[in-house]
Amino acid sequence: MRDASRKSAWMMAGWLGWLFAWSAWGLMQASWTQAAPASAPAAWQAQVDERVTHLTEQLRCLVCQNQSIADSHADLAMDLKHQVREKLIQGWSDEQVIDYMVQRYGDFVLYRPPVKAQTWGLWFGPFALLLVGLWVLWRRLRVRRVAAESPEALTPEADLQRAAQLLAQAPLRGEESAR
Repeated sequence: MRDASRKSAWMMAGWLGWLFAWSAWGLMQASWTQAAPASAPAAWQAQVDERVTHLTEQLRCLVCQNQSIADSHADLAMDLKHQVREKLIQGWSDEQVIDYMVQRYGDFVLYRPPVKAQTWGLWFGPFALLLVGLWVLWRRLRVRRVAAESPEALTPEADLQRAAQLLAQAPLRGEESAR
């Protein structure tokens, strides 16, 4: 009986040893996979950092709206910057990352939206407003020039005569109620 208990104790120790060994191996595997990006060559990290900076300068911060994701310190911008980095580490191209962001957030996320029917106002609106402003300025200057060239506008006597004619034509308020 003593041999049987010794044998089961050794078997239990063997199983525990195997369990411990496999657990240690699993923990090492997990730590190696997490440490892999940190232990990557510095040149590769520098290249990824450069691509992240290049891409995030092209994307608008959805919170700040006047800053790129690269310049913004908003929490959402930090999350988006982290997403861009993850996608690049996964092997995505720059175009794939941009397409992913546009699909998720729309053309508004781009600093340079594409020229299409929905963005014509963004691209051509400022020029149209400039043309309308120039046309209004031209009309006002033309009216002033025509008014300045007319001989009646140059004399105060003509203005007084015109005011007297207008007053003579319009009935006074007191006269109107007396009638």
